[in-house]
Amino acid sequence: MLAKQQRLYINIDHVATLRQARRGRQPDPVEAALACEAAGADGITAHLREDRRHIQDDDVERLKKSVRTYFNLEMACVAEMLEIARKIKPQQVTLVPERRKEITTEGGLDILSEPARIQNAVDALSEAGIRVSLFIDPTRAAIEQSRKLGVPAIELHTGTYSHDPAAADPIEALRDSARRAADLGIAVHAGHGLTVANVGRVAKIPEIEELNIAHSIVSRSIFVGLDRAVNEMREAMRAARSS
Repeated sequence: MLAKQQRLYINIDHVATLRQARRGRQPDPVEAALACEAAGADGITAHLREDRRHIQDDDVERLKKSVRTYFNLEMACVAEMLEIARKIKPQQVTLVPERRKEITTEGGLDILSEPARIQNAVDALSEAGIRVSLFIDPTRAAIEQSRKLGVPAIELHTGTYSHDPAAADPIEALRDSARRAADLGIAVHAGHGLTVANVGRVAKIPEIEELNIAHSIVSRSIFVGLDRAVNEMREAMRAARSS
């Protein structure tokens, strides 16, 4: 049986990427976030990277004050970011891997090698009243470790699926991981590389409550505007869930 209506969170990082090309004020990612909310987005996501390549500290502060739906802050599991999150207090923090040379996030967070470091971050954020999610690869080992870490939510990395959406193994890994996480009482989110063309098979997985989508919506909005881009994605998700 399908879960309740799937939520759509829009990651507005790449609005800031465009702004940072000129180091100016436009386009404003906060304005974009409000436009996405007006178009029906259920939440807003932003990734404050250590190198500040797109989203800036001021953006995060303004987003916390301006977002009316739900604000999910993505960040690396490092002391600087934990301090910022505990100060600003977004509704949710999603801990993600981060490498300076990567163009975009290339895989899930390694929560197996240094569990104590991840646990300390989870505890620090939870004590500040912030819901914690872990961005992980869709593997049984990562799911079981997430349970041990006591997080209420995980976000499954859909990058492998997005690179080859017709392949059997990536989508089956997502299905299996989503089922196992839900059985353990963990809320299941997913995202990375999803587009209107490939979102259907992921959106159809009943246990996935929420999708976080960034680049494809911002890219599409250049041609049709944010309102239509958000609604096209929403309709693709709805069609997949109802088919």
